[in-house]
Amino acid sequence: MFKYIKNDLPASIVVFFVALPLCLGIALASGAPLFSGLIAGIVGGILVGSLSGSQIGVSGPAAGLAAIVLTAIGTLGGFENFLVAVVLGGIIQIIFSILKAGVIAYYFPSSVIKGMLTGIGIIIILKQIPHFFGYDEDPEGDFSFFQVDGENTFSEILNAINSISPGATIIAIIALAILILWDKVLSKKSKVFKLIQGPLVAVVCGILYFVLTSDNSYLAISSEHLVSVPVPESIESLKGLLRFPNFGVIGNPEIWITAFTIALVASLETLLCVEATDKLDPYKRTTPTNKELFAQGIGNSVSGLLGGLPVTQVIVRSSANIQSGGRTKASAIIHGFFLLISVMLIPRLLNMIPLSVLAAILFIVGYKLAKPGLFVKMYHLGWKQFVPFVVTVLGIVFTDLLIGIGLGLAVGIVVILIKSYQNSHFLHIEDKSNGAHKIKMTLAEEVTFFNKGAILKELDSLPENSYLELDVRKTRYLDNDIIEILDDFSEKAKNKNIEIKLISERGVAENPESYIEFFKLDIEQNKHIEHDYTN
Repeated sequence: MFKYIKNDLPASIVVFFVALPLCLGIALASGAPLFSGLIAGIVGGILVGSLSGSQIGVSGPAAGLAAIVLTAIGTLGGFENFLVAVVLGGIIQIIFSILKAGVIAYYFPSSVIKGMLTGIGIIIILKQIPHFFGYDEDPEGDFSFFQVDGENTFSEILNAINSISPGATIIAIIALAILILWDKVLSKKSKVFKLIQGPLVAVVCGILYFVLTSDNSYLAISSEHLVSVPVPESIESLKGLLRFPNFGVIGNPEIWITAFTIALVASLETLLCVEATDKLDPYKRTTPTNKELFAQGIGNSVSGLLGGLPVTQVIVRSSANIQSGGRTKASAIIHGFFLLISVMLIPRLLNMIPLSVLAAILFIVGYKLAKPGLFVKMYHLGWKQFVPFVVTVLGIVFTDLLIGIGLGLAVGIVVILIKSYQNSHFLHIEDKSNGAHKIKMTLAEEVTFFNKGAILKELDSLPENSYLELDVRKTRYLDNDIIEILDDFSEKAKNKNIEIKLISERGVAENPESYIEFFKLDIEQNKHIEHDYTN
């Protein structure tokens, strides 16, 4: 696990600085004690990170659950009663993993997953604009478009522009310049600049700026524009920050309804994040979804027992981990220890970090998730990919995460139903058990993302040193999701010494480097045949 510590340690520092305000902000948005958000972050990092099968996913309190938590604390009669539902929700997630419910992750089209990542990137940028200018009326974790105080995302941005704090804005601009310079120039000049991460330098500069300008009435950063971590004066006061579940209410049906709701929503958010992070992973590793549900279930049960919020795998921290060069689960685990140690030993130092500096860090994270070039790329893939993508992005920006994904998925299903009306689809495997490890896979006339799970399972089960004959001569519609699976598999095949023979209308290709380029050439040379499989 510590083989790539030179990559994982710097990444864990970045994730720590991203996670710290999010843990506090989500707790505030949930109407829960601030310390409960930190407990969830620590449990998500150390415990879930250790048990998870994901190498680059990071778990912690999720903004998508904030509304559920806020409502449940009120209806269940207090935070201690709500913690019982968190513990039970974790147990239900463990049952989900035993029932192999993780397979649902394979049935979300890539256009929706990419839309989710892009939408979250846009949301991150929009939500950080007020903090960038020193306007911190609303918590960091408020990720919905319409907010509980009657404001919305864009009205908060206008309020921020009309209420600029000079000190917070100046250090935010300096921090953003440091991050861009570090990423685009310095990191390419020397290995030192890769070892010492730009976000750490930006945070140190933020603390120095706060100290040096504290006596200047114009440039000083006031306390409401700083990180706010609870400061325990002693071990006893630290224990006083902990809250424990009241198991006397376990017979209340409302507790069980809330527990099932938490388990269902947390599992769905986790599976969506797993699918998204696996796509972002430059090494194309596949996370075992049922193992992930088990890890999340254990994490939720322990978090509830210690007085923490529900946890899920979260895309903001996971994408920050990937973009910072994290290679293994060590980065997630170390970030959890950083949260634990910092809360216990240096809370006063943490409380000198300007929120505007953290906003600058998240600007970079959001931009890398929502690059303008991705919209152009999705447009060129065709309307069957572009429409669900755009609907998902708009749904997430103008409603919330789950509604946006639901809208994108609904549009994706409509597209597939239109194609299914025209063609049938199935998967056919031949010659699998003749003892020679020669497998023939014939793809049907129409292969969609509904076939994704079955094809991925068959490809992953191929033994080493085998020979695969992939016949696509009958195929007239091959979904972009399937092409991406085949492209990813070509890399895995090299590691398992699997030879691939691809048979198409154009002829035969041995071990093609890129399936996407192969199919494009196939269309160019066979224009008399109706092809649709570059979408």
